[in-house]
Amino acid sequence: MGLASRNEGTLGVLRGSPFPSLWRLALLFLSIWELDAQTAVETKPLYIWQTGPWGRCMGSECGPGGSQSRAVWCAHSEGWTTLHTNCDQAQRPDNQQSCFRVCDWHKDLYDWQLGAWNQCLPVSMRSAGVQRPAVCTRGEEGIQTREVGCVQKADGEPAEDAICEYFEPKPRLEQACLIPCPRDCVISEFTVWTPCSKTCGMGLQNRIRFVLAPPLFGGAACPNLTEFQTCQPGPCEGEESLYSLRVGPWGPCSVPMPRQARQADKPPRESDKPARESDKLSKEGDKQSRDGEKQSRGRDKQSREGVKQSGEGDKQSKGGDKQTREDDKQHKEGDKRSKEGEKPSRDGDKSSRPNRKLGRPNRKPDRPSRQADRPKRQKKAKNKEKKEKKREKLRERERGKVKDPETRELIKKKRNRNRQNRPGGKFWDLQVGYQTREVTCVHKSGDTEALSLCSQESLPVTYQACVMTKDCDVTEWSEWSACSKECYDPNGPKGERTRTRKVSQFPINGGAECPELEEKESCSPQGDAVPPCIVYSWKSTEWTECRVDVLLSQQDRRRGNQTGLCGGGIQTREVYCVQTVTDTPSNLGALRSKEALRPVDSDLCLSITPNTTQLCHISCPVECEVSSWSAWGPCTYENCQDQTAKKGFKLRKRKIVNEPTGGTGNCPHLVEAIPCEDPSCYDWLVVKLEECIPDNEKECGPGTQNPQVQCVNSDGEYVERQLCRDAILPMPAICEVPCPKDCALSSWTPWSLCSHTCSGKNTEGKQTRARSILAYNAGEGGIQCPNISALQEVRNCNDHPCTVYHWQTGPWGQCIEDSSIPATNTSVGRTRGDDASCSVGMQTRKVICVRVNVGQVPPKKCPESLRPDTVRPCLLPCKRDCIVTPYSDWSTCPSTCQTGGNTKKKQYRKRIVIQLPANGGQDCPEVLTQERECEAPSVCQGYRWKTHKWRRCQLVPWSVRQDSPGAQETCGPGLQIRAVSCRKQDGGQADVEACLKFASSMPPLTQLCQLPCQEDCQLSSWSRFSSCTADCVGVRTRKRTLVGKSKKRDQCKNNQVYPLSETQYCPCNKYNAQPVGNWSDCILPEGGRMEGQLGMKVQGDIKECGQGHRYQAMVCYDQDNRIVETSRCNSHGYIEEACIIPCPSDCKLSEWSNWSRCSKSCGSGVKVRSKWLREKPYNGGRPCPKLDHVNQAQVYEVVPCLSDCGQYVWVAEPWSVWKVSSVDVKENCGEGVQTRKVRCMLNTIDGPSEQVEDYLCDPEEMPLGARNSRLPCPEDCVLSDWGAWSPCPLPCSGNGTRERSAYSLRQPGEGKECPLTTETEPCRLNSNCFHYSYNITDWSTCQLSDRAVCGNGIKTRMLDCVRSDSKSVDLKFCKELGLERKWQMNASCVVECPVNCQLSEWAAWSECTHTCGLQGKLWRSRTVIQAPQGDGRPCPLQMDQWKPCLVKPCYSWRYSAWSECKSEGARCGEGLRFRNVSCFVSDGSGLQESSLVDDELCGDLEPSVDGDTHIILQEACTVPCPGECYLTDWTVWSPCQLSCVSGDDLGFGSVQVRSRAVVAQDPENLLQCPEQELEARPCTEGQCFEYKWRTGPWRGSSRQVWCQRSDGLNVTGGCPPTAKPMADRSCDPPCTKPRSLCTEAGVCGCEEGYTEVMTSDGLLDQCTVIPVLEIPTAGDNKADVKTIRAFNPTQPAANTPGRAGRTWFLQPFGPDGKLKTWVYGVAAGAFVLLVFIISMTYLACKKPKKPQRRQMNNRLKPLTLAYDGDADM
Repeated sequence: MGLASRNEGTLGVLRGSPFPSLWRLALLFLSIWELDAQTAVETKPLYIWQTGPWGRCMGSECGPGGSQSRAVWCAHSEGWTTLHTNCDQAQRPDNQQSCFRVCDWHKDLYDWQLGAWNQCLPVSMRSAGVQRPAVCTRGEEGIQTREVGCVQKADGEPAEDAICEYFEPKPRLEQACLIPCPRDCVISEFTVWTPCSKTCGMGLQNRIRFVLAPPLFGGAACPNLTEFQTCQPGPCEGEESLYSLRVGPWGPCSVPMPRQARQADKPPRESDKPARESDKLSKEGDKQSRDGEKQSRGRDKQSREGVKQSGEGDKQSKGGDKQTREDDKQHKEGDKRSKEGEKPSRDGDKSSRPNRKLGRPNRKPDRPSRQADRPKRQKKAKNKEKKEKKREKLRERERGKVKDPETRELIKKKRNRNRQNRPGGKFWDLQVGYQTREVTCVHKSGDTEALSLCSQESLPVTYQACVMTKDCDVTEWSEWSACSKECYDPNGPKGERTRTRKVSQFPINGGAECPELEEKESCSPQGDAVPPCIVYSWKSTEWTECRVDVLLSQQDRRRGNQTGLCGGGIQTREVYCVQTVTDTPSNLGALRSKEALRPVDSDLCLSITPNTTQLCHISCPVECEVSSWSAWGPCTYENCQDQTAKKGFKLRKRKIVNEPTGGTGNCPHLVEAIPCEDPSCYDWLVVKLEECIPDNEKECGPGTQNPQVQCVNSDGEYVERQLCRDAILPMPAICEVPCPKDCALSSWTPWSLCSHTCSGKNTEGKQTRARSILAYNAGEGGIQCPNISALQEVRNCNDHPCTVYHWQTGPWGQCIEDSSIPATNTSVGRTRGDDASCSVGMQTRKVICVRVNVGQVPPKKCPESLRPDTVRPCLLPCKRDCIVTPYSDWSTCPSTCQTGGNTKKKQYRKRIVIQLPANGGQDCPEVLTQERECEAPSVCQGYRWKTHKWRRCQLVPWSVRQDSPGAQETCGPGLQIRAVSCRKQDGGQADVEACLKFASSMPPLTQLCQLPCQEDCQLSSWSRFSSCTADCVGVRTRKRTLVGKSKKRDQCKNNQVYPLSETQYCPCNKYNAQPVGNWSDCILPEGGRMEGQLGMKVQGDIKECGQGHRYQAMVCYDQDNRIVETSRCNSHGYIEEACIIPCPSDCKLSEWSNWSRCSKSCGSGVKVRSKWLREKPYNGGRPCPKLDHVNQAQVYEVVPCLSDCGQYVWVAEPWSVWKVSSVDVKENCGEGVQTRKVRCMLNTIDGPSEQVEDYLCDPEEMPLGARNSRLPCPEDCVLSDWGAWSPCPLPCSGNGTRERSAYSLRQPGEGKECPLTTETEPCRLNSNCFHYSYNITDWSTCQLSDRAVCGNGIKTRMLDCVRSDSKSVDLKFCKELGLERKWQMNASCVVECPVNCQLSEWAAWSECTHTCGLQGKLWRSRTVIQAPQGDGRPCPLQMDQWKPCLVKPCYSWRYSAWSECKSEGARCGEGLRFRNVSCFVSDGSGLQESSLVDDELCGDLEPSVDGDTHIILQEACTVPCPGECYLTDWTVWSPCQLSCVSGDDLGFGSVQVRSRAVVAQDPENLLQCPEQELEARPCTEGQCFEYKWRTGPWRGSSRQVWCQRSDGLNVTGGCPPTAKPMADRSCDPPCTKPRSLCTEAGVCGCEEGYTEVMTSDGLLDQCTVIPVLEIPTAGDNKADVKTIRAFNPTQPAANTPGRAGRTWFLQPFGPDGKLKTWVYGVAAGAFVLLVFIISMTYLACKKPKKPQRRQMNNRLKPLTLAYDGDADM
């Protein structure tokens, strides 16, 4: 590359060489050399050096002295490492270098320096492949970069990046950015053309438009805002005026020089020069003086009224000549004498107002100083010399009267004293000066010419009085005040201290405003002497008793009887704020603690208010549960230690299963006794009888059975045998062992249960037992079997009489003092808990002996030893006195300045009960609140401005105006000043700073005035209007008179110019009232509760429903539809009507059904009960509990239950006698059948008692009711019945066996053997061998007491013993195995309480949201004290209520439009324009236009317009000279506009704009026009505007296309030019056919409702209304008929695809316009086809005959309960 460029350079040098052959040779050589160099580059070296990264900088010291190293090695070009010697040693890189060793303290010395982001550059400029988008939508993606470097913090010297990178990574060098799309300038539409600038000759018309959005981001600049067109109203008669007088701006205000200096400096014949000089100065236009005038003139109402006068004066003086009007303008600046202060001038009596408004004409229009007839002025100028001479003489006379020095000194002192005592003099150093202006003569081309050329016009006044501008001056700051906080509190809010400065000089005439006069800063007092701040904290009363009744639902039957309710409830307390005492000295402790309880205002406690409600729990009484009665015991002595008594008792007992709440005294009796004879304490119990042993050692025959006995006591417990020594030992029983031929009988069954529990006259207890024949005897020699009666035995039992006695106890009495114990029951304060006790007392109860079913009997009938106690000790509760807080401080009285009411206010104080009396303590006082009337409140301190008398009118110094033609020394326009001072409302003096801070704006200090000249007309003020006899009837008048010499002057008697009376119609006021706005919320009547600020009391159920009232505001209008006070319509401001707030209705359910039976007869099951939905909740009632998901109308409760598996047992009777079925009947043996009855019995503690249904017993365990067996023959061995099977060994492994055995009852005869007496069988799992395990059920639902609604309950679960075949069995099977029982069967649980939402009372009504108008509302709110819980009633949605405010008219001051700009005394130049402020009324809605009303109605308003108190009623302006080209006034700022796309803000901020357009008056001066101006500024909260093209309908070949902004404004610019729709269209050839038009596609088409008939070459042939049937065919076509919508608008019709083949068309009309014959044929065929289709449809749809059908069985059952609720109800 380099060579190439070098070659080019060489070529450039040698281009003109005479040796072309040499040049070619050199070029050849160079190219060969370059080729060699390229091949050398292409052949890479085989071995190259490679380096690793630099290591860490190491060194002994921090800074530049470190070194770092890196690895260097030789590698093959393919990547593998080789020997160093293979690489070129000369090119070996360094492996070590010096470096900067960074240490931690360098962090303070070095830092990254971030440069500013550079301009955002498009990505397309950096990346070659990226193309810029053709159409910009959101913006173009760009990148901006910046420079980042590591520098020393101290001097900014650059350092290595590695140093800074050691501490933090290098910040990014570039970032993405968005280059916004260019935004073109957007301008409005043109205004209408202005009138022609000239009335004759060639003039100009202008129309202008204004800028809506400035060009942004390189968008197109704004086009011309003005368009001109020439106009020529008509030819001019005479010569056109070429010259105009122009006045310049007023110069700065200056003070005239002292007379001596003036006379010394004054050169002869230059009387006009000073004015000229100052006028030239003023050419620059000292804006400050103008602005100052704005402030001093336009500050309040007086200047406003001055302007009004001028306005009306102008109107009245229109009849005078031009100069009179100009002259009147002199008076415009408010020449009236002010009444004192602002308000008197506003609300003074109404009669004086019209005087002020109409009093303009009393000024003389023909004043010599400014006459309309300039020739008069010229005549008078001739007399000037005479006047000068007279003045000289007067001056000499004055000099002659020189006073002596003493007199002069006295006069000077008096003047100084007066000046100092003058009110306000020290603040307002007002100095009246003068200002001048320049008058020039201007040619219509804009050039300044000699004044003489404008001589045909009278010259304007070039001087006026003014006030010298003064800046505000203030004193030094005062010392800081003491800190407002006088105590030490490190955590609380800080105090504040202030310092002030006073105004020593007020700003005058636009001088610099005063700075802040008060400065504040936070402070907190320091030092040891500073006391700590008072801290306030919340205290609360004790909780009230727990109430359950508030939780009951509306339908709960317990509402009627609330005694004994228990469980969860709600308790409340009152919370109040008290002063917390810290670090109290011990001797003051008791005194202070009482004082600390005094309630104070709740606002003083800043912490969160403690809860005023909480859930509580009343323990439910536990009912006493007892077990079943035990069996009656034996007859025993009452006391076994004392066995002297002959009488004994049989006892039966029961135990307490569940201890009751109040102790065992509430349980029923636990022992019942029956008197009996022959008692004994111990007795022998036969355990079992041994085997029968035959007598005489024989093998069979009669024998005896010895009993095995055990000594037992009366409770059946085994005791030592010696205790039964007195008891009779049971005798051995007689028995018999049958011989082989004897009858064999079974053993006796056990005795049955006794048939009666006692014996009486009609009842006797019996027991039976039985045995059966097992084998019959042989015919001979054997003992015969007994008859059937001998097989049964009966004995008496329970032969004791049925007289049962027991002790019955009454309830325990009250705990009373035990007189034997000294009393210590003094009154104590509240301790924690309710169990505070002070002494031991005693309780008694009644104990009597009762005979069951009879009543009380003598006590000796009951066992004395079991008699319960009649006395017990008890704890006496302490007395508790009532404790109340001291009275709070009196509530503050409202001050009159806030309320303004004359009603007597009251103040309150209260005390709070913090402990209620109990147990006979001292009662609470009856009076807890006190009230008293407030004392007469002191007058609120307020401030007002006091205005002092206007000083004399000061004219411009004679030295300034003496040279102006027609000037008189003693009259003309001037200025007068006055002082204002600050007063308190009661009239006392106050600092001016107080009025600046608290009073309204300051009254003006200066006003224009007029000293009347001799020839001026002077008039008195207007009188009041005469009174009207009635509204709308007659007229009223007012009058004024000429004053002084004016009465004699003829010009003053001109009633047109100076009217002396005014007449107006009597006011006609008619008012009508009408309702406005919506109805308010329904408001319930309020209870007369005292609004206490001290305690936050909790309400119960506040009345939330019932009848209330709602309100609608009334508005009153006058006959002009202006809003007025509602009292004018004799309305109190509201319509009121009754309304109802519906009461909430809770969900209503039925009562609980009875519990179902346990689902299992053995083991654990479930039992269920349910409730049904009776009524859904409405109006915010309590919601329903979760309902069953199936039928949505039931609430279920399911609890586990356990059925005792031994509750029902099978009882089998003895086997019947054999029925032998074999042939061997004579032997009475062989095969036979035995039967027995098996019954299911209810098992009780005494054994099976009554028969029940068989299904209640386990069918698997039912004993056999019949058996087949062999009846043994005589001499056969007889065995007993089989015994029970032995248990299988566990676990059931399959290898175990079980066995059962029988024993021999009759030995076999000779030769015969007994069968096996044992039988075994293998143990098989779940057949005869079982495993057992415990099974635990799920928890039940939480069970509450019947008296509870919610709160603490118990949930239970059951333990089940389950066999390995899943069958539930008796728990004894698991117990016998000793299985572990680790489960808890009962657990406490909580049922959530249905707490209704509790709301506070309504707060006081707020202030009205609007001070006036129709939309004002009063709001009040309430808060949730207790949020709803569980199924409690939810909070109502309405937490706020509103009602309308009284409608008041909205009065406001509004500016009128600016008057036309007028330059006084000249045709053009600097002038003034004026406006008034007037009082307007509106309804505040913004929808209705404001209406003008009398200014008195705005009398109470601060003078301000749209919030701006600085009222400007006049401002400088410029009147363009004829022919001058000038700029319009600035437009108002446009709305704020954002840069957005599709409504999304792009984040470039918002902007608003204003503009000035050019206005030209003369075509000749167009080149001298200034440039149009545009100003833009950023703003906030802009709007997003979208711009879219809009089109109008086509009119021929064109239509209107314009751009429209999204707010409907038509604009130029803003819409994308590329998307602009077509505005013109033209067709070639032109569309000349009737009804044809040129379409958008540029081809001829037809109008709406007509169809195109095209020629074969695609051109329109004709437009026809006839519909055409189109049938395509192959072949040529003569005419192509298709609709306008059938062809592609982008392609010519001839080239439509698919039209290659021929097409022919059916034409139904012939050439004569009649229908062809074939059309009739087609119509007839179509008709026949239609009839056929209709008939076939009828046949297909005809209903078949109904067959006989059986009635359907599966009818739907009627729905018994309609419920459309949801499960979450």
